[in-house]
Amino acid sequence: MNEYYQSPLSQRYASKEMQALFSNDKKFTTWRRLWIALAESEKELGLDITEEQIEELKAHALDINYDVAKAREKEVRHDVMSHVYAYGVQCPKAKGIIHLGATSCYVGDNTDLIIMHEALELVQKKIVNVLEKLEEFALKYKDMPCLAFTHLQPAQPTTVGKRASLWAQDLYMDYIEIQHLLDNKKLLGCKGTTGTQASFMELFEGDTDKVKALDKKICEKLGYDQYFAVSGQTYTRKYDTQVLQVLVQIAQSAHKFSNDIRLLQHMKEIEEPFEKSQIGSSAMAYKRNPMRSERMAALANYIIADSINPAITASTQWFERTLDDSANKRISIAEAFLATDGLLDLYLNVSDGLVVYPKVVEANLLKELPFMATENIMMDAVKAGGDRQELHELIRQHSMAAGRVVKEEGKPNDLIDRIAQDPKFGMTKEQILSIMKPENFVGRSVQQTEEFFKDFIDPILAKEKDALGMHAAINV
Repeated sequence: MNEYYQSPLSQRYASKEMQALFSNDKKFTTWRRLWIALAESEKELGLDITEEQIEELKAHALDINYDVAKAREKEVRHDVMSHVYAYGVQCPKAKGIIHLGATSCYVGDNTDLIIMHEALELVQKKIVNVLEKLEEFALKYKDMPCLAFTHLQPAQPTTVGKRASLWAQDLYMDYIEIQHLLDNKKLLGCKGTTGTQASFMELFEGDTDKVKALDKKICEKLGYDQYFAVSGQTYTRKYDTQVLQVLVQIAQSAHKFSNDIRLLQHMKEIEEPFEKSQIGSSAMAYKRNPMRSERMAALANYIIADSINPAITASTQWFERTLDDSANKRISIAEAFLATDGLLDLYLNVSDGLVVYPKVVEANLLKELPFMATENIMMDAVKAGGDRQELHELIRQHSMAAGRVVKEEGKPNDLIDRIAQDPKFGMTKEQILSIMKPENFVGRSVQQTEEFFKDFIDPILAKEKDALGMHAAINV
């Protein structure tokens, strides 16, 4: 069907795995898992619920009768009660105990939390795979000197691999933030209409210990050991903001990487993968546009902008809950994850196929290296008996003159020739060139790169070894 709008996030960008997490099947089968956990826990705590009823619920946990639920929702205008009804049609013996004592947020909020946590796990898995690719790249090029920039102006050299360690460090920080959320993940539990658990106190005849145990049992059956200690009808919507802020941080990391690749491709030093039949421009056949990196930047912008939605929602909830979170929440959370998933697939694809042009990297560095080598040249000339202050002024004059030749006449940098021809320095061109080996100007770049990956990334890759091996194909 092409006559109706379909989201590009599902058509072009997000993986099938992430789309499945936000699908109706995932949502409504999780609702049924929660209803089963509620019935089992209530039975274990003494309510009159039979094993036969629970087995009936389990028998229909996955075969959602959507047609019945859809027809019922048209009639009653309530999605949860429509699915309670549909489940009851399939489970006539258990019909009377489905959703017993619960409110809609019991299934809605707990399901949202479960899906977000599983989505975070998938995001983290993809980050790990990108980190592996960045490490391979960084260690391969750890000792290739290149021109570095501050203010986008030439500065002290670094290495191609060291620059990649900066990209990896950003993602490492994102990995740590996700791990913190997952280590402290929690469910809403079963709190009732305003969070007081009053309906469950009624069911259990005022036995507060049993009501407290109900929360714990339900969470354990869903694989959780923590739940929100207090709530209104919903878990605090600030939690959604916390989750999306992690996605925003990933977007920042990926955007920075994509910017660097686009600039490096402009300089012809590094290119993103470019397929044999790929068209760079409809008008200019020779072009090789960095379209994947540009798409990364576009998705990153969307994620960052989208994050304001849960922030506004959390800010404007009234007392124990209002329903103005619902429509916004079901769009903004899902789309943030789908966009982040597509963003990381692009990151994985690009980092897995970066092309480096060593001769261009070297040529760009050598254009600027004479200026950067002047301090070393001056020190060697002083050691040979020159006057430091006099030499400093001469280098300033020669540098200004050489800069004018480059900028105004478009000629090569002739600073080395100027210094070699100045008798005050007492140095031959060969002596000066021996000082100008690029590797002499990169400081501890090589060691820093090796140490970072060994100390910070390798432990993660070892811990997450079962998650490695992913490759990402780009749909369009």
